[in-house]
Amino acid sequence: MEILTIGGLAKATGTKVETIRWYEREGIMPAPRRTAGNYRAYATGHVQRLRFVRRCRDLGFSLDEVRELLLLVDQPNQDCGKVRRMAAENYAAVMQKISDLRELAKELRRLDASCEGGTVADCRILEAIVPSGNSAA
Repeated sequence: MEILTIGGLAKATGTKVETIRWYEREGIMPAPRRTAGNYRAYATGHVQRLRFVRRCRDLGFSLDEVRELLLLVDQPNQDCGKVRRMAAENYAAVMQKISDLRELAKELRRLDASCEGGTVADCRILEAIVPSGNSAA
């Protein structure tokens, strides 16, 4: 079994050292054993768990959701229905964000097309952003 320092764990997982420490403080990562010199000594299980956490975060799961998923991972005989529901909820949230971003892109494209150049005083984009008679200042 290979033992890693915190720097080695960071490198093996693409995670910043401070993030690893924070995950430990938050209980997301179990505390590693300590060497005689009081250095953290991480094992293969830490690498696997941190990779799992990173992948969950990449998929958009919140830290609370990651905690729930970790509890389920630690109970492999449980029904996976909760995991599936969590994934479905995140999928729906991602699809909503995509829809919102498309609407935002259309609005920005419309604003850009309305610009004829000239001075800021005559800027159609700023005019569309700031309602008539109001000042941004």
